[in-house]
Amino acid sequence: MKKSFLFLLLVFATIGTQAASLTDYLTPQPQHISYIEGEYIVNYPYQFSEIQNFLGQLRQGKFEAEATFHYSGENIITLQFITNDKLRAQHYVLAITPGQITLTGGDEAALFYAAQTLSQIFEYALAEQVPLPCLIIEDWPDFERRGYMLDISRDKVPTMPTLFRLIDQLAKWKINELQLYTEHTFAYHNHRDVWKDADPLTAKEIQLLDRYCRDRFIDLVPNQNSFGHMENWLKVPRYQNLAECPDDCATKWGKRKLTSLDPTNPGSLKLMRELYEELLPIFSSNYVNIGCDETVELGLGRSKAACDTLGTGRVYLNYLKQLNHEVNRLGKQAQFWGDIITNHNELISELPQNMTAMAWGYDIGFPFDTILPKFKAAGLDFYVCPGAATWRSLIGRNHTAFTNIKEAAIAGKANGAKGLMLTDWGDYGHWQPIPVSWPAIVIGSSYAWKLDTTATERVAFQLNRYIFKDTTQLTANALLALGDAYLKTEIPEGVANAFHLMLHRYKWTLSGNYQTRELTVPKLQAAENAIDSALNLLQAAQPQCLDAQLVKAELTLAASLAKHAVHLGIARLNVKGNGTKSIPWAKRQELAKELKPLIDQHKKLWVFRNRKGGLDDSASKLEEVYQYYIK
Repeated sequence: MKKSFLFLLLVFATIGTQAASLTDYLTPQPQHISYIEGEYIVNYPYQFSEIQNFLGQLRQGKFEAEATFHYSGENIITLQFITNDKLRAQHYVLAITPGQITLTGGDEAALFYAAQTLSQIFEYALAEQVPLPCLIIEDWPDFERRGYMLDISRDKVPTMPTLFRLIDQLAKWKINELQLYTEHTFAYHNHRDVWKDADPLTAKEIQLLDRYCRDRFIDLVPNQNSFGHMENWLKVPRYQNLAECPDDCATKWGKRKLTSLDPTNPGSLKLMRELYEELLPIFSSNYVNIGCDETVELGLGRSKAACDTLGTGRVYLNYLKQLNHEVNRLGKQAQFWGDIITNHNELISELPQNMTAMAWGYDIGFPFDTILPKFKAAGLDFYVCPGAATWRSLIGRNHTAFTNIKEAAIAGKANGAKGLMLTDWGDYGHWQPIPVSWPAIVIGSSYAWKLDTTATERVAFQLNRYIFKDTTQLTANALLALGDAYLKTEIPEGVANAFHLMLHRYKWTLSGNYQTRELTVPKLQAAENAIDSALNLLQAAQPQCLDAQLVKAELTLAASLAKHAVHLGIARLNVKGNGTKSIPWAKRQELAKELKPLIDQHKKLWVFRNRKGGLDDSASKLEEVYQYYIK
């Protein structure tokens, strides 16, 4: 395939004021850049709207062979789009010489990625008012599959405009797989009683998203949990006969019930077969993530006899194989979360060869390097799946996320992982707004393309440039500062930071948790000071993105909730026994007065990006804290 067109390029004076290098603008970083002699001198500054239109076409991979751009001036650039089958899939070469730009790719996806890089080079030239550099970029991804998974089952189901905007941005950063984690938020025809209050995605909406993703070389992979985390199904009476534990079972997480399917009940497989038959044909992807993580009830309830006889691992594997057969029958290949099977190493070799293990771990120091070789030895494809560390945080845990992503990428590349997928969960209310996720998404997409240990040095600049469009550079700086405030509390690492812990564990003892028992008043005060400093930056920031005011409002609310958690923590530490009920009545009334408008703001802002379905459940978790104050 060969496409070419000529255009005259006139560039306008940028609104930006901070000088930056080309490297700052490039995300992800290319594998190789070679600068060559010469430069292309660009002229300034007339047809801004037409240039913007051209850049928009580049970003979307729209190249018309006969398109010609006419401006005043003499500079002409010829773009040649050539598919070269000697290059690997997703592998491209971009050459800029005086008067000509050539993009060569191993496939159409490669040309699309070349166009994203070229667009960023134009961003650099336009903003910095410099000539286009003459160079040769040779580029390819370290990971064949580069994914992002967003939880849409813990209350927040995004609106379609929110999802379309997310997809656009992921495509610009060369992400090529998107999963929307689903438990009960798809509108299955025969199961309205499960999703009726959730505002789920419909088949028509999935088809629109699927097509939108395909046009941007993103594979929209269906994600339907099929074993554990089925509580939204099992709490409905007509499904409770499928529960492993219809009553409390003593799990490693404490007493649990109605979360996992009973794999020995034929009705469990029958239910999943019906769901797959409706859901999977809607997607064009060859894959489906069937979940099957955190089955903590397994062997403690109705499957106990089978587990005692065969072994818990064998019962788990048998059911996993049955699910795999069902998705294969529908023309799909199964991905599954790899946490449970690695507790039964002797069984990994029995996994079907067409399954893909999704090895997830969200802690700093998670042993990816010891887990991945187990899947590799079994001949399986596998991904590394680090976390965005946004859930149960309110304002993020950037150090944890960035380190976790880096360690996952290093181990994944060393062991030949097929993919890297960043996971972004919404546990316990999904209180964090979407801007809190952007830093981890930038870093995740960077590491998924190239193992670049300097990515964090450019994240603030790139967020301000490509997301917030803030020439003051303060929006991203404020966001990153908020995401590091948790470090000031100096409590042990965990799946939550101190701010979320205080609001979640408001009735529990501080001494009963390995993190909360380390809280001190001075360290909570230091965290609040860090939050206040970040809010001062945010107040002075001048984002120009379309949702600028919403971004500032969302981050202000999240920070205010974190500060409220600090106030609650200090009040608890100042009373005997550290219990919330032991806080003097007047102080509890003060806390209640502070929290109430934050709940109201949470409800108000929610609907700008998300459907209303999960709002009541999310807000009720804050309202429980409020009611506890005033009783």
